Amino acid sequence: MKQETTHKTDYKKEISDFLEKIVVNVGIGRLSQQPNFEEKILPQVSRDMALLSGQKPQVRRARKSIAGFKLRQGQIVGLRATLRGRKMVDFFERLIKIVLPRVRDFRGLDSKAVDAGGAFNISFKEQFVFPEIEPEESLFIFSLGLNIVPQKKNREAAIETYRRLGVPLKK
Repeated sequence: MKQETTHKTDYKKEISDFLEKIVVNVGIGRLSQQPNFEEKILPQVSRDMALLSGQKPQVRRARKSIAGFKLRQGQIVGLRATLRGRKMVDFFERLIKIVLPRVRDFRGLDSKAVDAGGAFNISFKEQFVFPEIEPEESLFIFSLGLNIVPQKKNREAAIETYRRLGVPLKK
């Protein structure tokens, strides 16, 4: 029993030593065109993101207007939450052990998603793969992106460590 407990703490310590942060992003560009966006849609999406990340997300606004995208300066374009410390470790563990097995037709993550600096970029088409989100209560479907940033900026070492931590990477 005690050996199992130390194994879990060693695993969590290895995750916290390896990772610097996890950034959860949600783009809500098209939803912002809807009527009553700030009164109805934004609080719902923000609540869902707070449930899956464990903290309140930060509202991200457009820095400048782009006419081709019908975007105005100051318009809300997304939500972001940066996870560090214990929340980061718990989120990473839930991602590997609960969320990824729930993805439909999952055959592993592509190792090309790890960039030159070792950061791992994952995206989900809908938020319902997270068990915290109830499909009956969530009225809006949104996609989200995860950026998993390691402390050491080396791609090959990062891929090896991701595999050791249990990330299902394709060969």
